[in-house]
Amino acid sequence: MPRKKTTLQTQSARTIQAFLVAIIALAPQLQAGTTPAYATHGMVVSQSGYASEAGAKVLQEGGTAVDAAVTTAFVLAVTHPSAGNIGGGGFLIYRPNTGLPVAYDFREKAPVAAHEIMWLDEHGKYDKNKHHNSHLAVGVPGTVAGLHLAWKQNGKLPWARLVQPSIDIARNGFPVSHGLARDLESRLKRFQPYATTMAQFSNDGKPYQPGEILKQTDLAATLTRIAESGPAGFYQGETAELIVAEMTANGGIISKEDLAKYNAVERKPIIGSYRGYDIISMPPPSSGGVTLVQMLNILEGYDLRKSQFGSAETMHLMAESMRRAYRNRALHLGDPEANPEMPIAKLTSQGYALELRQSIVPRKATPSSLIGFEWPHESDETTHLSVVDAGRNAVSLTYTLENSYGSGIVVTGAGFLLNNEMGDFNPAPGMTTEAGLIGTKPNLTQPGKRMLSSMTPTIVAKDGELVMATGSPGGRTIINTVLQTIVNVVDHQMNAQEAVDAGRFHHQWFPDRIQYEEQRFSPDTLQLLKGYKYTLKEIDRQGSAHIIVVDRKRNVLEGGVDHRRPDTAAAGY
Repeated sequence: MPRKKTTLQTQSARTIQAFLVAIIALAPQLQAGTTPAYATHGMVVSQSGYASEAGAKVLQEGGTAVDAAVTTAFVLAVTHPSAGNIGGGGFLIYRPNTGLPVAYDFREKAPVAAHEIMWLDEHGKYDKNKHHNSHLAVGVPGTVAGLHLAWKQNGKLPWARLVQPSIDIARNGFPVSHGLARDLESRLKRFQPYATTMAQFSNDGKPYQPGEILKQTDLAATLTRIAESGPAGFYQGETAELIVAEMTANGGIISKEDLAKYNAVERKPIIGSYRGYDIISMPPPSSGGVTLVQMLNILEGYDLRKSQFGSAETMHLMAESMRRAYRNRALHLGDPEANPEMPIAKLTSQGYALELRQSIVPRKATPSSLIGFEWPHESDETTHLSVVDAGRNAVSLTYTLENSYGSGIVVTGAGFLLNNEMGDFNPAPGMTTEAGLIGTKPNLTQPGKRMLSSMTPTIVAKDGELVMATGSPGGRTIINTVLQTIVNVVDHQMNAQEAVDAGRFHHQWFPDRIQYEEQRFSPDTLQLLKGYKYTLKEIDRQGSAHIIVVDRKRNVLEGGVDHRRPDTAAAGY
C-alpha cells in the first residue's frame, strides 16, 4: 500500500514549480562581474542556483548554517549530478560564532575485502581501469552519515524538512540548464555501458536539451527513505540491499557489513595563523589543512601586498611555498587511523616554516627532486558550498564522487551515482611510474581505510569574528585555489568577487612546473618566471571557488560566485 503524503510533502509539491521559476528569475542577478552578491542576514553560495536558493530558504525559516548546508548538499545531489552526491563523501568545517570549531570527516572508506595489491592484474601489472573505472573502484559512501552527524550536533530544523526540497525536485523534475545539457551530452558515451545510468541521464538515449525536464523518480524514493529514517534509510534496508545487489552482479566488493559499519567522524580542525587571522581547515585524511597552513606559514615571512598580485616575485614565492608543502603532502599524509605517527605538529609549526623559507632563493626556481615519489591521479570534479547564517555561524563543505559523475554507475532501483574514490589510493607498494603514480605507505589501500584527499574546506576568522568561508573543487589544485582566495582577501584587499575572479596558478612539486590560467597573467610576468627557470603550462581554468566574506565594517555578507563553471549562484536574505 503506498505511503500517504505528509502535509509538508504536499505543500512542497504545490510550490515546486513556483520555486523553480523564482530561481530562474534570480539568475541574472547572480551573474555580477567584480561586484559580489550581498546579503544582510544569511547567505549560501554553491554550484547550483536551485541548491543555493533552497538553502537560503532554510536560513529564512530560522535554520542554522548546518541546516542550510544539509539542504543545499542534498539538492546538489539532484541538480548537480557530476559532483553533488549521496553516493560519495567529503568534509565539513563548522565554526559557531561562540564555541569551538569542529571538522566532520565523511570521506569514503575501503571495503573490508580491499587490500594493497588489488589494483594489479594476474601478471602483477597495474590495471588503471580496475582502479578507476569499475565496481571495485567504489568506496563505501559517507555523505549521508556525515550530513546527519553535523545536523544532529548543530541543526535546528527537522531532518525531514531539510531533505524534502531535494525529494520534490527529483520527483517533479527541473529544467535542464545549458551547462548541464552540454555536460550530460559529453558524458553519454561513458554512460553507455550502464543501462540504468543511460536511462536516468539521457532522454531515451538522446541528449537532454536545455529547458527539458529531468526527473529522477528512483532518486526521489531513495531520498524519501533518508528523510524518514536518517542514515538507516541509506546504510540499511532497501537502499543497502540495492547497493549490495549492484556490487554482487558486477564484481564489486561492498557488502552489507561495510555499509552497516560506516561511520562519519568528528575531528579537531587544523588551526593556523596568518597575519593575525585564524585559519581553520580540515585535518587528515584531508591533506588540505596541513598543506594550506604550511604554505601560509612560509608566506607570512614576505610582504605580498608590497610585491603585488600577479607579479613574478609574488608568484615565485607562492610557487616555492607550494612546491615544499606538496612534497610533504606526498611523503607524510594519509588516513590518521592508519598513520597515527604523522608529524602534523612539525609540518604546521612556524619553526619548520622558517626552515623551509630559508631554502627559497630569490628569483630562482628550486628544482624538484623526484626521490622515488610521484603523484596519483586525483580528479578535478568535486563541488563546494559555503554558508553563513544570521548568527554568523559558518559552514564550509566540500564533497565529491571523485571523477565527474563518479564511476558513472547509477545504482539500479536507487537512482544515485556511485563514487570511484578508491582511485585515490596509491596503486601498489613502491610503485612509481612516469604517468604520475606514487607508492608511499601512508595512502596504500587497506580494509576500512579512508583515502587521502585534497579537499580543503576552510574558514577564516580574526579577533573572534568570522571573516571568510572558502573552498573549491579542482582535485590537487584545490589547496592552492583556497590559498589564493585567502591571500587575495587578506594581502591584496580584494572583495569576495574579485578574490574569486582573479587569475590562479598551481605548483604541486611534481611535475616540476607552474600551470596558470590563460589570459590572466601579464606576458612580462610569465617571461620573468621563465628567466627564473620555471617550466610553464597554460590551462583554461583552475577550480571553482564559492566563498563568503564578511564586510565587518558594514556587517554585510559578500558572496563570491565563480563563473569558471556554469550554474553557480549565491542566494541570501
